[in-house]
Amino acid sequence: MKLIPVNDPISAKEFIQTAVELNRKDPHWIRPLDKDINEVFDPAKNKAFRFGEVIRWILKDDQGRLIGRIAAFTNKKYKNKGDEVPVGGMGFFECIDNQEAADLLFDNAKHWLMQQGMEAMDGPINFGERDRWWGLITDGYYAPLYCMNYNPPYYVKLFENYGFKVFFNQVCFALDAAKKLAPKTLERHRALSENPDISMHLIEKNKLEKYAADFTIIYNKAWAGHGGMKTLSKDQVLLMFRKMKPIMDERIVYFAYNKEEPIGMFINIPDINEYFRHFNGKFGLLQKLEFVWRQKFRPSKKFVGMVFGIVPEWQGKGVDSFIIGECGRIVQVSPLLYNSFEIQWIGDFNPKMINVAESFGDTYRSRNLATYRYLFDRTREFKRHPILM
Repeated sequence: MKLIPVNDPISAKEFIQTAVELNRKDPHWIRPLDKDINEVFDPAKNKAFRFGEVIRWILKDDQGRLIGRIAAFTNKKYKNKGDEVPVGGMGFFECIDNQEAADLLFDNAKHWLMQQGMEAMDGPINFGERDRWWGLITDGYYAPLYCMNYNPPYYVKLFENYGFKVFFNQVCFALDAAKKLAPKTLERHRALSENPDISMHLIEKNKLEKYAADFTIIYNKAWAGHGGMKTLSKDQVLLMFRKMKPIMDERIVYFAYNKEEPIGMFINIPDINEYFRHFNGKFGLLQKLEFVWRQKFRPSKKFVGMVFGIVPEWQGKGVDSFIIGECGRIVQVSPLLYNSFEIQWIGDFNPKMINVAESFGDTYRSRNLATYRYLFDRTREFKRHPILM
């Protein structure tokens, strides 16, 4: 076996091609857009380069065939509650079902991170935000959502045989959109609907600045400072909304208010991987035209929950049920606006949000991903991510 650093355009293409070679026969795998992977490793596109650095390798067998890849990275902004040592990251792991090959990839990531002063590595994670390329699938091996990792079941064995342990689980929930919401949810929705101070607004694409400001208020109150989450500025959110605009469906993005004060939000998008599965990783002019055509004539019938948040002073007062009830009122028309719904992952260290997801109605745990941690000092006590209170 030969390990090759990615340091030129040819090896960068082989880094992409490794995933294609290893997954092409898996009917559930959806090839990510090449640009989405390449942008992670482009200093001009990825802000994480301001706070860290990254290295990549590909692995070939003795016949020159691609059999694995890995990336390792440091990021001064990467912190989890309770961390006692500096932690680096590894991700974009692909490997044949061979422990020796996997160990070689893991060892190189570990040794490089040790040289950077790290004492542990988490993976598979992203060199950047947590809403992309985060975690290893351990249950629910079917078509991934957009920018969600996908892997065959044997990867769990490769990680755990090496010595990785689950730092936290990432739970996804799904729901048949045709099923009625839980009676308790409907009852609490009805109660808040009778309060004249409580209202719901659907996002409007021509008023993105207003909703970016409202999102920022809710997000920073609800999450900033928890589990490594950083504060967001209105400009950052506005940029995110503008990027989302071409795929945004105004009927499934909700904001709740007490009088005019934003108190909760539920941000959803159509499952655009249903479009990208046809593009073989490309997104040039022809693919963009086909994307628009599919949006109009073959629209995705699944929508995905990206963000659900309630400001602390309104948590436990039924706002979550109010938002869910309004969503049901709009989506559960005849014919159904969407057939199915899935929530992006929630960390098992966040029981409050797990409870919210379970309160939607007849939800079920659709898949589980795991963020693993490997301590370089094998005598050190391993501790899981602490529970958020």
